[in-house]
Amino acid sequence: MFLLGFSSGLPFLLVAGTLAYWLKESGIELTDITMIASAGMTYAFKFVWAPLLDHWRIPGFARLGQRRGWLLFAQLGVAVGLLAMALLTPVRLTSFVVATLAVAFFGATQDIAVDAYRIEIAPIEAQGALVATYSLGYRIGLLLAGAVALILADHVAWRVVYTVMAAAMAVPVATTLMAREPEVLRVRPAHWRDAMREGVIDPFADFFRRYGWLLAGVTLLFLLLFKMPEQATIGGIMSPFYRDMDFSKTEIGTITKIYGIWIGIVGVFIGGAAVARWGAWRPLGATIVLCGCSNLLYLLLIAHPGNLVVLTLVISGENLTLGMLGPPTVAFLSSLVNRQHTATQYALLSSLINLPGKLLGFFAGGIATAAGYGGYFVITVLAVLPAMLLFACLWPHFRGVERECAAVVESG
Repeated sequence: MFLLGFSSGLPFLLVAGTLAYWLKESGIELTDITMIASAGMTYAFKFVWAPLLDHWRIPGFARLGQRRGWLLFAQLGVAVGLLAMALLTPVRLTSFVVATLAVAFFGATQDIAVDAYRIEIAPIEAQGALVATYSLGYRIGLLLAGAVALILADHVAWRVVYTVMAAAMAVPVATTLMAREPEVLRVRPAHWRDAMREGVIDPFADFFRRYGWLLAGVTLLFLLLFKMPEQATIGGIMSPFYRDMDFSKTEIGTITKIYGIWIGIVGVFIGGAAVARWGAWRPLGATIVLCGCSNLLYLLLIAHPGNLVVLTLVISGENLTLGMLGPPTVAFLSSLVNRQHTATQYALLSSLINLPGKLLGFFAGGIATAAGYGGYFVITVLAVLPAMLLFACLWPHFRGVERECAAVVESG
């Protein structure tokens, strides 16, 4: 799970924050940068093709099994897409954007396969440990694609940087070839109509059957809102922001990526310990508030541009709370999934929590131009208010479910 986490983290920044630096140095305007670097929005729509990963095997990869076949296919797609970006460069902008979208698509497909693999190889009580290990690998992938890529870009051409990132995908490819396939019995539909029903309709209908229309609807609305502050600062807006605050790429890479990644890892293990001690629900509520409000720290940076001490303080608060939010989020989403539709349902739920923030990030350049960076960060925090109101409405049900599960474990 550590190595698969690395595989998931590597392409994410290469089509978002890191890409934005390359685009800015190529003379692309801020509004266009945030739109192009929002290729990561593809991750928010991965539920659209997730049913394929549950019910279809790719010719030529089928001998590896359902999960490993898709994993290898997606990892090779990421590597080839990164090489295409390196060859094309932003000079051939249209083709370059197509290659960027391909990397985002295969990266999102890889995430679907990894999440389904994680849920299927171990019972729910072991998911916390798997999530923490996966998160550590994921952040190491972000470290390579963020800090290392930025520091390299101060010394070599961006196309060389992206070639190195493509070569790094050899590690997860080897991991997939050596991994074992989950032992899950899969029943193949006899007819095309049955396949469509089981692959597309049932995963969505099942969620509403299990929770009822009202509870399911409120839960989905909650998922749409609670990670908006975090997602809105992951896209292309942050790279131009740091540069406009008079920081060099090496300073940005060292503090926001190298130092920030390790602070985030500390946050992940704090969040994981909180889940182990109190379950997912209570830590989720606390970390939503902490992570959302941490965006206000960027106002300090606006008041002190170029100040490395303030940048370190801001990154410490933002990455620590962001890391703490991860384990409760994944544990909560995993508890909502029916293992008959693992890939599809988890992809749908994880897409929902990312979609609004990604949409806000898509228009971030225009908002920041109109309202200023400070106004943009304040807007991102406002989503915390309705999210916590919905959290209070959902508290009686999900807190009750956790108590029942705890009682079963203690008695058994």
